[in-house]
Amino acid sequence: MRFLRNITRNPEGLIGLLILVLIAGAGIAAPFLFPKDPLSIVGAPLTPPFVNPAWPLGTDSLGRDVLAGLFHGARVSLAVGISAAAAALFIGAVMGTLAGFAGGLIDEALMRVTDAFQIVPSFLLALAFVSTIGASIPVVILAIALGAWADPARLTRAQVLSIRERDYVASARTIGMHPLEIAFRQILPNALPPVLALAAIIVAAAILTEAALSFLGLGDPNVVTWGSMIAQGRNVLRSAAYLSIIPGIALLLTVLGVYLLAEGINKALAAQVKTP
Repeated sequence: MRFLRNITRNPEGLIGLLILVLIAGAGIAAPFLFPKDPLSIVGAPLTPPFVNPAWPLGTDSLGRDVLAGLFHGARVSLAVGISAAAAALFIGAVMGTLAGFAGGLIDEALMRVTDAFQIVPSFLLALAFVSTIGASIPVVILAIALGAWADPARLTRAQVLSIRERDYVASARTIGMHPLEIAFRQILPNALPPVLALAAIIVAAAILTEAALSFLGLGDPNVVTWGSMIAQGRNVLRSAAYLSIIPGIALLLTVLGVYLLAEGINKALAAQVKTP
């Protein structure tokens, strides 16, 4: 609770937390407020916002409720962002720990694999992966994670290299603890805090990548996403710009909220370190 108070004392942290709570609340409430399929046609197409109270944000070119799509799209964006970040951090932490603790040829081999993934732009890797395997939410999450794990891996390796020679690690070796147990139970927990600081950047990048893939038609066609909503609105941009502007604002606010919350967390951590 004290840490949460420290976050909310910073304007960035408070604003970011409020934005993400509102968006997460919209995603959680979506099945209750809009129980019908958001892809179903509910009325006349291209109804402008604030004209019909049944559809406060209007309808799209097919007659689907924009507000329902916005709420359901929040679920997809947050789920993809958090899941992809968790997968990337997991892969990166495992690879970095093995490389840093083992050293030698294993370290060299794993770092060359990391270099190979780091050379390829993450969006192009995700684009190629989804195009090859097929569009679905799990595939999109895995594709984004494959393009994002290299940085956590390098940071984890650097942390492990600085920790593995400490006295408590030597003591664990002396009592005969298994090397993998030493690596993942003794060293990794102490190496993780700096790595977790990358989570906000990965979440924001994952949300944008998912939106870009959906915009290009490579998202899951069975769910509503903000990227697909923006893409569908571009065909009627002159006559119904709201179809692209509304999900675009939602996307912008989500990414902004993630970055502001991350900034608030960093300031709270810095204040906690300074506090005796």
